[in-house]
Amino acid sequence: MGKMVAYGEIKLFAGSGCPGLAQKIADYLDIPLSGWDIIQFPNENLFVKLHGSVRGQDVFLIQSHTRPVHRNIMETLIAIDCLKRDSAGRVTVVVPFMAYSQSDKKDQPRVPISARLLADMIEVAGADRWITIDLHAEQIQGFYKIPGDSLTAFHILIDYFKPRQLNAVVVTPDLGFAKRGRNFAASLDLPLAFVEKRRAGNETGREALSLIGSVADKDVIIVDDLVDTAGSMREAVQLVKSCGARDVYITFTHAVLSDPAIERLRELPIKEIVTTDTIPLPAEKMLPNITILTVAELLGEVIIRSHEGRSVGELFNE
Repeated sequence: MGKMVAYGEIKLFAGSGCPGLAQKIADYLDIPLSGWDIIQFPNENLFVKLHGSVRGQDVFLIQSHTRPVHRNIMETLIAIDCLKRDSAGRVTVVVPFMAYSQSDKKDQPRVPISARLLADMIEVAGADRWITIDLHAEQIQGFYKIPGDSLTAFHILIDYFKPRQLNAVVVTPDLGFAKRGRNFAASLDLPLAFVEKRRAGNETGREALSLIGSVADKDVIIVDDLVDTAGSMREAVQLVKSCGARDVYITFTHAVLSDPAIERLRELPIKEIVTTDTIPLPAEKMLPNITILTVAELLGEVIIRSHEGRSVGELFNE
């Protein structure tokens, strides 16, 4: 029995946030990227014009919220509106890295929940579906009324480390990442340790670090979803080394790497940094020990399954 396709042909559009990754996805699917013009006027207003009609088509807009973050968010919203006004059959926003995923709750007085605001804007612009990878806070899925797929790139990272057969311990840089860290360690059949932060004293207001678990005479894989300024990662590396760790590897999905992250990582005794291409890494941030794995095949498979109405969970044996 043939697959039922509810929409027209797949149309792929690359936003300014991750053109290289979008091209890899197009190559994997053997579908060319569709043309459009994205123009920024002198007053910084954006204008989008399609090169051809998308009427009735199944459109996938591939756009990471990378720097400049707010320009790329606004570009996403304007592009969605443009596609809907040209009568696209369905518009799916593929956002490998979703901005504001750290602003997921009102954890102090008089602050916004920016992740919810971003979800509202994407919906109001006219998106029908969304796809993203490794949200910093999984509850953000509940901010969307439209359906979506929250994926993980951890199996890509795990598959990279499996052949190494390291005599290692997986370490999470804080207790908040404990559950995902446990799953990562279990997939590699390795023990798990946690970095615990606690206030050292009322006078200093500083945090003391302790390690729950043992890393003595073991290699260490420190795992997280993203690295921004690398402050927590630096503390974790220094802590495990002081506790007797041998070679230290760090791995994470999103290489945000805001200043001074590269300087901090360069100075640390790290054997290898393993990340993905959800965020393009400029040449000046490419350290000699950085390995970048692609998420293009993952996103390509999810796009084709979404288009054909097949299960995405089957990719992960769910």
